[in-house]
Amino acid sequence: MTGNIMSSWSTVFVTGGAGYIGSHCIVELLDAGYSVIAVDNFANSVNGERGEAPSLKRVERITGKTVTFYQCDLLDKPRLEKIFSEHKIDCVIHFAAMKAVGESMQVPLLYYKNNIVGTINLLEVMKTHGCYQLVFSSSCTVYGNPDVLPITEEHHTGNVTNVYGRTKYFIEEMLKDISAAEKNWNIICLRYFNPVGAHPSGLIGEDPTKAFTNLMPYMAQVAIGNRPNLTIFGGDYNTVDGTGVRDYIHVMDLASGHVAALNKLKKEHLRLKTYNLGTGQGVSVLQLLRTFEAVTKTMVPFEIQDRRTGDIVSMYANTSLAERELGWKAKYTLEQMCEDFWRWQTMNPNGYRGNSNNSASSENGRTSVIINGSELMDTDWAQLWEPFVQGGL
Repeated sequence: MTGNIMSSWSTVFVTGGAGYIGSHCIVELLDAGYSVIAVDNFANSVNGERGEAPSLKRVERITGKTVTFYQCDLLDKPRLEKIFSEHKIDCVIHFAAMKAVGESMQVPLLYYKNNIVGTINLLEVMKTHGCYQLVFSSSCTVYGNPDVLPITEEHHTGNVTNVYGRTKYFIEEMLKDISAAEKNWNIICLRYFNPVGAHPSGLIGEDPTKAFTNLMPYMAQVAIGNRPNLTIFGGDYNTVDGTGVRDYIHVMDLASGHVAALNKLKKEHLRLKTYNLGTGQGVSVLQLLRTFEAVTKTMVPFEIQDRRTGDIVSMYANTSLAERELGWKAKYTLEQMCEDFWRWQTMNPNGYRGNSNNSASSENGRTSVIINGSELMDTDWAQLWEPFVQGGL
């Protein structure tokens, strides 16, 4: 990041900042020299004592920098107004959303109200305070069942198979309309594929707060013995092994994509631009499972059940536009995604509900402890983590 950019544009407002992707993105923002103001209502993240965000306390430990945090629901527009009035905010990254596909089909009104009305409140407050720079957390779900693979940003959107995806699609359409009507807006939509993994320190990671969970956390829970087996829906798809294919991307690659998007917004007035963030590699559920087992040296028993209505067979990205225009490309391998998530899981078997404060990586029975990016000491893994592991198993 160049000095002239930072001198004129320094403070980023992050909604959903305590969540999985938000917390990892904030690490990258702080490392890039930005100041961060984060809000979260803890709908998808763990609430600490006195309204603190445990994930962001860990972020501060990783970076050695401070995050300004407010517990705030985007449906509480007066509180949002108050926060904006107390800070000079240069840009917004909007992660906050209800995000479980299955749950969205059961409580659609909750999803429409939270995701869409919350976004409208945010846009109105931004406009009131003269802040028109926005990075929006969208999703590959807006593409629906793809006609061709890999998917480019030109692929049609809207034929979405679930309520969660429809909220993302409707917000994208709303952003198209406001950026066409009002020239001040400068917006990038980032369509994520399937984020997995965790920060290499093991301090932060994905800690699901609901039964509707993503594949890798579920897989890890089976591997450590908290669940009997993994359920795979659909084993007869026209894929390499009959299971669904997805584009898994390391969450730190996703995080660096947001810093790249901010750089782009600063350099150019785009009005509205959309980019895919993925690896461009399709991986089946069984391929991910076998890689996870090999990396972690565990066994993950599984059972294959019938396909679920609305599930998509294969989905993976063409990411050449992001590489060409943002100078961004995913760099982490599938093995690293599994390794980093397993480090987070074994160090934090209770997620943020436990009390492990340091980060560690295990190798040959020894542990390298990392604080503020520096390797401090070697110690015995079992001795260091025994009180936390016993508490979680």
